[in-house]
Amino acid sequence: MDKDPADFQPTAALSVLALRHALRKRLRSFFDDRGFIEVDTPLLSHDAVVDLNIDPLRVTVFSDPTQPDVGQTLWLQTSPEFAMKRLLAAGAERIYQITHAFRGGEQGDRHNPEFTMVEWYRVGDGLREGMELLGELACEMLDVPAVDQCTYREAFVRHVGVDPHRASAGELRRAALASGIDVPRSMADSSRDEWLNLLLAELVEPQLGTQRPLILFDYPASQAALARVREDDPPVAERFELYYRGVELANGYHELLDSQLLEKRNREANAQRAACGKYCLPEESRLLDAMRHGLPRCAGVALGFDRLLMALIGSRYIHEVMPFPIDRA
Repeated sequence: MDKDPADFQPTAALSVLALRHALRKRLRSFFDDRGFIEVDTPLLSHDAVVDLNIDPLRVTVFSDPTQPDVGQTLWLQTSPEFAMKRLLAAGAERIYQITHAFRGGEQGDRHNPEFTMVEWYRVGDGLREGMELLGELACEMLDVPAVDQCTYREAFVRHVGVDPHRASAGELRRAALASGIDVPRSMADSSRDEWLNLLLAELVEPQLGTQRPLILFDYPASQAALARVREDDPPVAERFELYYRGVELANGYHELLDSQLLEKRNREANAQRAACGKYCLPEESRLLDAMRHGLPRCAGVALGFDRLLMALIGSRYIHEVMPFPIDRA
């Protein structure tokens, strides 16, 4: 096949790239006005987030250029979370970062293996304060007067007709089949979380934030990731996500402080990865060292900058808001 002579061109219009620049300036002003400092942390690290559904890209850092496959294994960061929390443990109180992040296996209308992330942490914040700050940012960046809030349970009861915290895998499966979802055969023996994720993607997410941005919160305890679990009946993860017009824009946590619990979650996530045939990730990390030293109470949020711009201009495709996606990188 002949190469397209226009392949060198950006996929985003120059006018959109100008808007991208303006949005970045607005974000910096938002955080500067609230006393945050901007930080830079490494893109390459010995550490990686251990999660079933997040697949970091591995890099060999060689010392001998004649043997480029021999050297230390480092990871391109899926978010700056680990390094930023190390700064909190060292005494930082309000920090943010606008950086590139990398995730393998993610390419599509809303995904690119390399993308831009905005991440921030504020010491002293819990779930409510974290949600309030995210709501303020959404109002300013998306030019809307207010942001709605809804629990994960309320959204499932309204759009699926089941309680996601109490329903069995069989009940979730029956709800999916009754709704007419085209359920893959591979889902037959799936866990509760896999059924929840399918129902969320197919039935719930398209209904979220249709009129104005919405923050979904109090996720199932089994989906806590690096969030605290609150001992309700049943327990819930103090995790929250921002949606606008059916698209997830941000993910936040009232952050986990217990190093022993993180060690347990890392072991469990690696076991899940192995069961799925995925490579395992390093369970020990400098984040664990920082947590053992003492991580202060805080809330943190990771926001997809490219998706934020997509929402602002009404675009459905990520390649329309970045100059060179992976196909033209």
